Amino acid sequence: MKTALITGVTGQDGSYLAEFLLEKGYAVHGIKRRASSFNTQRIDHIYEDPHANHAHLKLHYGDLSDTSNLTRIISEVRPDEIYNLGAQSHVAVSFEAPEYTADVDAIGTLRLLEAIRFLGLEKTTRFYQASTSELYGLVQEVPQTETTPFHPRSPYAVAKMYAYWITVNYRE
Repeated sequence: MKTALITGVTGQDGSYLAEFLLEKGYAVHGIKRRASSFNTQRIDHIYEDPHANHAHLKLHYGDLSDTSNLTRIISEVRPDEIYNLGAQSHVAVSFEAPEYTADVDAIGTLRLLEAIRFLGLEKTTRFYQASTSELYGLVQEVPQTETTPFHPRSPYAVAKMYAYWITVNYRE
Protein backbone atom coordinates (compact mmCIF):
# COMPACT_ATOMS: atom_id res chain seq x y z
CA MET A 1 0.00 0.00 0.00
CA LYS A 2 1.37 3.41 -0.95
CA THR A 3 1.53 6.10 1.70
CA ALA A 4 0.86 9.79 1.07
CA LEU A 5 1.42 12.77 3.36
CA ILE A 6 -0.70 15.87 2.70
CA THR A 7 -0.06 19.28 4.23
CA GLY A 8 -3.23 21.36 4.28
CA VAL A 9 -5.36 18.20 4.44
CA THR A 10 -8.32 20.05 5.99
CA GLY A 11 -8.44 22.63 3.18
CA GLN A 12 -10.62 22.30 0.10
CA ASP A 13 -7.99 20.78 -2.20
CA GLY A 14 -6.40 18.71 0.58
CA SER A 15 -9.71 17.11 1.52
CA TYR A 16 -10.50 16.24 -2.12
CA LEU A 17 -7.01 14.81 -2.59
CA ALA A 18 -7.26 12.74 0.61
CA GLU A 19 -10.58 11.27 -0.53
CA PHE A 20 -9.18 10.53 -4.01
CA LEU A 21 -6.06 8.80 -2.64
CA LEU A 22 -8.09 6.75 -0.14
CA GLU A 23 -10.28 5.55 -3.02
CA LYS A 24 -7.07 4.51 -4.83
CA GLY A 25 -6.07 2.38 -1.82
CA TYR A 26 -3.47 4.70 -0.25
CA ALA A 27 -2.76 5.11 3.43
CA VAL A 28 -3.13 8.86 3.88
CA HIS A 29 -1.50 10.98 6.57
CA GLY A 30 -2.49 14.60 6.89
CA ILE A 31 -0.84 17.48 8.69
CA LYS A 32 -3.14 20.04 10.27
CA ARG A 33 -2.39 23.03 12.44
CA ARG A 34 -3.40 22.80 16.06
CA ALA A 35 -6.32 25.14 16.70
CA SER A 36 -8.88 25.66 19.44
CA SER A 37 -11.43 23.83 17.27
CA PHE A 38 -10.73 20.51 15.57
CA ASN A 39 -11.67 22.06 12.18
CA THR A 40 -12.05 18.86 10.17
CA GLN A 41 -15.49 19.38 8.62
CA ARG A 42 -14.12 18.89 5.10
CA ILE A 43 -12.71 15.45 5.97
CA ASP A 44 -15.19 14.24 8.62
CA HIS A 45 -16.80 11.84 6.13
CA ILE A 46 -13.47 10.01 5.55
CA TYR A 47 -11.88 10.41 8.99
CA GLU A 48 -11.90 7.37 11.29
CA ASP A 49 -10.86 6.86 14.88
CA PRO A 50 -7.05 6.77 14.75
CA HIS A 51 -7.06 3.86 17.21
CA ALA A 52 -9.02 1.66 14.80
CA ASN A 53 -6.86 -0.96 13.12
CA HIS A 54 -8.32 -0.22 9.70
CA ALA A 55 -8.00 3.58 9.78
CA HIS A 56 -6.39 4.68 6.52
CA LEU A 57 -6.47 8.43 7.24
CA LYS A 58 -4.32 9.60 10.11
CA LEU A 59 -3.93 13.19 11.22
CA HIS A 60 -0.80 14.73 12.69
CA TYR A 61 -0.59 18.11 14.34
CA GLY A 62 2.04 20.21 12.65
CA ASP A 63 2.85 23.53 11.07
CA LEU A 64 4.96 24.43 8.06
CA SER A 65 6.83 26.85 10.32
CA ASP A 66 8.10 24.04 12.61
CA THR A 67 11.14 22.28 11.14
CA SER A 68 11.68 19.68 13.85
CA ASN A 69 8.04 18.57 13.92
CA LEU A 70 7.84 18.32 10.13
CA THR A 71 11.02 16.25 10.06
CA ARG A 72 9.70 13.99 12.84
CA ILE A 73 6.38 13.42 11.02
CA ILE A 74 8.11 12.63 7.72
CA SER A 75 10.54 10.32 9.50
CA GLU A 76 7.69 8.42 11.18
CA VAL A 77 5.42 8.24 8.13
CA ARG A 78 8.15 7.56 5.49
CA PRO A 79 5.72 8.60 2.73
CA ASP A 80 5.98 7.52 -0.88
CA GLU A 81 4.47 10.89 -1.85
CA ILE A 82 4.23 14.30 -0.17
CA TYR A 83 1.65 16.81 -1.37
CA ASN A 84 2.33 20.32 -0.10
CA LEU A 85 -1.06 22.02 -0.18
CA GLY A 86 -0.64 23.87 3.11
CA ALA A 87 -0.24 27.63 2.93
CA GLN A 88 -1.31 31.01 4.17
CA SER A 89 -3.34 31.40 0.99
CA HIS A 90 -5.13 34.73 1.35
CA VAL A 91 -3.66 37.44 -0.87
CA ALA A 92 -5.05 40.28 1.25
CA VAL A 93 -3.73 38.71 4.46
CA SER A 94 -0.29 38.44 2.85
CA PHE A 95 -0.07 42.24 2.78
CA GLU A 96 -1.01 42.37 6.48
CA ALA A 97 1.30 39.49 7.50
CA PRO A 98 4.03 39.28 4.85
CA GLU A 99 6.65 37.71 7.13
CA TYR A 100 4.29 34.95 8.29
CA THR A 101 3.24 34.32 4.69
CA ALA A 102 6.88 34.00 3.58
CA ASP A 103 7.73 31.76 6.53
CA VAL A 104 4.89 29.31 5.88
CA ASP A 105 4.52 29.39 2.09
CA ALA A 106 8.15 29.84 1.01
CA ILE A 107 10.36 28.59 3.82
CA GLY A 108 7.80 25.92 4.77
CA THR A 109 8.38 24.36 1.37
CA LEU A 110 12.13 24.50 1.92
CA ARG A 111 11.65 22.80 5.31
CA LEU A 112 9.82 19.89 3.66
CA LEU A 113 12.45 19.54 0.93
CA GLU A 114 15.26 19.67 3.49
CA ALA A 115 13.53 17.03 5.63
CA ILE A 116 13.32 14.74 2.59
CA ARG A 117 17.03 15.34 1.89
CA PHE A 118 18.10 15.05 5.54
CA LEU A 119 16.23 11.75 5.96
CA GLY A 120 17.70 10.34 2.73
CA LEU A 121 14.30 9.99 1.05
CA GLU A 122 15.15 11.74 -2.24
CA LYS A 123 14.98 8.49 -4.25
CA THR A 124 11.87 7.07 -2.58
CA THR A 125 9.60 10.05 -1.85
CA ARG A 126 7.94 12.06 -4.60
CA PHE A 127 7.15 15.71 -3.82
CA TYR A 128 4.28 17.77 -5.24
CA GLN A 129 4.28 21.54 -4.69
CA ALA A 130 0.91 23.23 -5.18
CA SER A 131 1.07 26.56 -6.93
CA THR A 132 -1.19 29.42 -7.97
CA SER A 133 -2.09 31.60 -10.91
CA GLU A 134 -1.04 34.51 -8.67
CA LEU A 135 2.52 33.84 -9.92
CA TYR A 136 1.52 35.56 -13.16
CA GLY A 137 0.08 38.57 -11.32
CA LEU A 138 0.22 41.38 -13.84
CA VAL A 139 -0.80 39.27 -16.82
CA GLN A 140 1.49 39.67 -19.81
CA GLU A 141 -0.55 37.47 -22.17
CA VAL A 142 -3.88 35.66 -22.34
CA PRO A 143 -4.08 32.76 -22.01
CA GLN A 144 -1.01 31.96 -19.93
CA THR A 145 1.27 29.12 -21.03
CA GLU A 146 4.34 27.41 -19.58
CA THR A 147 6.43 30.17 -21.17
CA THR A 148 4.44 33.12 -19.80
CA PRO A 149 6.78 35.15 -17.56
CA PHE A 150 6.03 35.40 -13.86
CA HIS A 151 5.11 38.82 -12.47
CA PRO A 152 3.95 38.35 -8.86
CA ARG A 153 2.14 41.28 -7.27
CA SER A 154 1.68 40.28 -3.63
CA PRO A 155 3.71 38.81 -0.77
CA TYR A 156 1.66 35.61 -1.22
CA ALA A 157 2.58 35.35 -4.90
CA VAL A 158 6.27 36.06 -4.21
CA ALA A 159 6.32 33.38 -1.47
CA LYS A 160 4.70 30.85 -3.81
CA MET A 161 7.22 31.78 -6.50
CA TYR A 162 10.05 31.00 -4.09
CA ALA A 163 8.35 27.67 -3.31
CA TYR A 164 8.14 26.93 -7.04
CA TRP A 165 11.79 27.75 -7.74
CA ILE A 166 13.21 26.02 -4.65
CA THR A 167 11.30 22.88 -5.65
CA VAL A 168 12.78 23.11 -9.16
CA ASN A 169 16.23 23.63 -7.60
CA TYR A 170 15.96 20.55 -5.39
CA ARG A 171 14.60 18.46 -8.26
CA GLU A 172 17.50 19.34 -10.54
